[in-house]
Order: sequence, then structure tokens, then C-alpha cells
Amino acid sequence: MPSKNVNKEFAAFVNEHRKLIYKVCRMYCKDNEQINDVEQEILMQLWTAFPKYDNIYKPSTWIYRIALNTAISYYRREKKHRTNRADIDQSVFLLAEEHDRSETEEQIRRLYAFMEQFSELDKALLLLYLDDNSYEDIANVLGITVTNVATKISRLKQRLRLLMVDN
Repeated sequence: MPSKNVNKEFAAFVNEHRKLIYKVCRMYCKDNEQINDVEQEILMQLWTAFPKYDNIYKPSTWIYRIALNTAISYYRREKKHRTNRADIDQSVFLLAEEHDRSETEEQIRRLYAFMEQFSELDKALLLLYLDDNSYEDIANVLGITVTNVATKISRLKQRLRLLMVDN
């Protein structure tokens, strides 16, 4: 049974990075129920791994690695279960939402809709990039080289520009 100090330390640690966890959940889930399920799985994985956390790594890098691996696993499991469902273009729902939202919120919704088309790795890469992580940190989280990060980000930016112009 973990001590009360460990519980408090873990709670403070997670609370400090809760926005990061939510971003990952939002990237791989379409509705609040799925977001809550993935968030719970991520928290369980973090709790299990917390005693082994080595503070030579930035907390955000460590959390991203666990959160992304958990979310991608969940996404793959869900994808297998959705074989009998018809895919619906999520942008239809985005357009039906309130019209009085700010332009920034609209751009964020469009970005998420476009990112639905990306692979799990590309989603993770873009999420880390948009969260202002260095190429080195992104490489550490994803287990790829810094050069590969730079190349992939350049290609993703180009792809997003094309998607945004066409839509």
C-alpha cells in the first residue's frame, strides 16, 4: 500500500500535467466517454510506473511517452471494434456547432478534424510539436531521431497547409 506522501506526490505531479494528459486524450478520442476512459487508463499506467520515474527525464517527456502509448493502444483496440460502424466525416459535426465561437476555436476544431486523417505516430508528433516541445524531446518521447522528427514535422506542416487551403 503506497504511503500518503506518495499519494500526495502523485496527485500533485498529475495535477501539474493534467492539460498534457487531456490533449493526448482529445487527440485520440472523439467523445467525452472515450476521453474519460483513456484518461483513466493513462492515470493507471502513470500510477503503476510512478515509483520507477527517474527525474533525469523531464516530467512532461515521461508523461507524454506513457500517455501516447496508452492512447494509441486504446485507439487501436477501439478501431478493431468499429468495423461494423460507418465512418462519418467529423467535419460535418464541427460545422453544425455554434457559429458564434471565436476564430481561434474554429481553427483548433478544424485542425483536430484534419488530424483525424493522420496516423497515430503523426498525431503524436504533431501534438508534441504544437505543445512547444523541442525536437530532441519529441525524439525521446517517440523513440526516433531528431533528424526524423524535423523531416516528419516539415512534411506534416505541408500536408496541413494543403488540407487547410482545400477546405
